[in-house]
Amino acid sequence: MEGQIFAKKGAFPLHWTNLAFAFGLTLLAGLSTGIGSALALLTKKTSPKLLSVALGFSAGVMIYVSFVEILKKAGEALTAAYGEKGGAWATAGGFFLGILIISAIDKLIPEHGGNPHEAHTVEEMDGKSETHKSNLMRMGVFTALAIAIHNFPEGLATFTAALSDHSIGIPIAVAIAIHNIPEGIAVAVPVFYATQSRRKAFRLSFLSGLSEPLGAVLGYLLLYRFFGDKLFGFIFAGVAGIMVYISLDELLPSAREYGEHHLAIYGLVAGMAVMALSLLLVA
Repeated sequence: MEGQIFAKKGAFPLHWTNLAFAFGLTLLAGLSTGIGSALALLTKKTSPKLLSVALGFSAGVMIYVSFVEILKKAGEALTAAYGEKGGAWATAGGFFLGILIISAIDKLIPEHGGNPHEAHTVEEMDGKSETHKSNLMRMGVFTALAIAIHNFPEGLATFTAALSDHSIGIPIAVAIAIHNIPEGIAVAVPVFYATQSRRKAFRLSFLSGLSEPLGAVLGYLLLYRFFGDKLFGFIFAGVAGIMVYISLDELLPSAREYGEHHLAIYGLVAGMAVMALSLLLVA
C-alpha cells in the first residue's frame, strides 16, 4: 500500500519533473520577500488596505485548504496504514505536532530587534522615526534572521504539498508568497533607513527568503528514502497544523494592523472562496 494514496492522481513524489516543479514553486514563494523589499525601496507610499486584504486572502487559502483537503489526504493515508481509529488519532496527533513545532520555532526566534511580522510602511524611511539608526540596523538584521529560521518549515510544507498534488501545492505557494511580501518590507525598511543603501536592504531581504527552498531541499534529502503513505500522512497532518498556526498567529493579526478589521475578514472569505472553487474545478 505504500505510496498508493498519494499516487492516485499521478503525483508520486520521486519523479524528477515533480521534484523540479515542487522546488520551483518553493523557490518562487521564498523569494517573494524580494518583492516586498522592492515595494519598500521603489515606491513612495504603502497601500495598507491592499496589504490587509492580501494577507487576509492568504490566511483564507491556508485555513481552507488545511481543513478541507490536506487533513483529508493525511487521514486517508494514515487510515490505510493504521486503520480507521488509529488513523484518526495519528492525523490529530500530526496536526497538533505541526502546531507545536512552529510555535516552538516562534519561541526560539530572537525577540530583541523587532517582531518580523510587525507592520512596516514605506513612509518609515523618510527619517521621521525616532529610533536610532544603529538600533534600526540591528532590527533589520534580527528580523532577517528570524524570517530565515521561520521559513524553514514553510519551505518543507510548500515543497511536500507540491510533490503530492499540484492543485494543492500551487495555491499554498501563492499564499506563502503573499505572506512573505510584508516580511520583505519588514527587513528592508529598517536596513535602508539605517544604511541609506537600497542594495544592502534588498540583498538582506532577498537572502532571508532563500531559507525557504533550502528547508525544502534539506527536508527532502533527509526524508526521501522513507517516502510513502505513512510518512506523507504525518507530514501532511503536520503541514495543516503549521498552516493554521501561521494564519491565526501571523497573517490575520498582521492584516488587521495594516488595515481595518473588516478588510482582513473580506480577504479571508475571498481566499476561502477562491480555494474552494479551485478544488471543485480540478476535482
